[in-house]
Amino acid sequence: MTPDEAICQFVEYLEVEKDFSPLTVKAYQRYLTRFSMWVADGSRCESVENIDLELIRRFRLHLARIVTPTGDRLKKVTQTYHLIALRALMRYLSVQRGMAVLSPDRIELPKAAARTVTFLGPDDLESLLSAPDTTELPGIRDRAILETLFSTGLRVSELARLNRGDIDIEGRELGVIGKGRKPRVVFLSDSAVEWIARYLESREEYFKPLFIRHTGTVDPAKGGERMRLTPRSIQRIVQKYARIAYVPVKTSPHTLRHTFATDLLIAGADIRSVQEMLGHQSITTTQVYTHVTDRHLKEVHRSFHGKRKKPEEE
Repeated sequence: MTPDEAICQFVEYLEVEKDFSPLTVKAYQRYLTRFSMWVADGSRCESVENIDLELIRRFRLHLARIVTPTGDRLKKVTQTYHLIALRALMRYLSVQRGMAVLSPDRIELPKAAARTVTFLGPDDLESLLSAPDTTELPGIRDRAILETLFSTGLRVSELARLNRGDIDIEGRELGVIGKGRKPRVVFLSDSAVEWIARYLESREEYFKPLFIRHTGTVDPAKGGERMRLTPRSIQRIVQKYARIAYVPVKTSPHTLRHTFATDLLIAGADIRSVQEMLGHQSITTTQVYTHVTDRHLKEVHRSFHGKRKKPEEE
């Protein structure tokens, strides 16, 4: 079986049998296609049964030497994603197809660098939330977006998929389908509810998407589906107000997700609850935030420990 044939069957398996999301399937396909193109370019391997550790080593070297259109090297994490996809492919061929291929466990992954988490302090957060001009409809929408991101910790893709019917204004909560099509409930602050309600009341149509664009041609087809803001549009909105508010750190929707998590943990929330609200499958992913809260506790200790007044000497 050629690499192209194997990849095609594997992608179909992810779509049909594993029911992976379209974005996840597309990512696997992109990484594996790069491998198959590299293999084909030098006639390096005609069959997946011939993939060996030496071929993997040479592919890793190829990844390390790739220069992007911007003149940068591929990020280490991106190189790792290619190897993860290859491991998944070999596991599929071995387990599902019963083929004698290289064991996926023999494809070693680089040691992951410690993740760093960027979040906003109270002053920067308030400046960001207050940045939109709420005298106009787009500004009301943008304020509602920022408040919702901070209130719920939603991923930008999850926010973009929200519909009017997902919001329970009175119950101050909403249902969301996260990674792996896993449903969860997230909760809205009073401020988020206020701005979402104000935004919906200000709209003259009743399109299905919760957050829509307010420029360009109005397209009412399919309940206004083509009016829906894309994840990229929401990213640009957050970046725009970060610039206006002079936020000193690079800010994205994910920064507000980090801020949501650290805000809860610093206030005393238990990590299991935060895991559920973030929609993390493994608590290991959530534990990255404990490093942030540990630093916060160290700062509290330094600021307040040993500051009590000494009793006056008699």
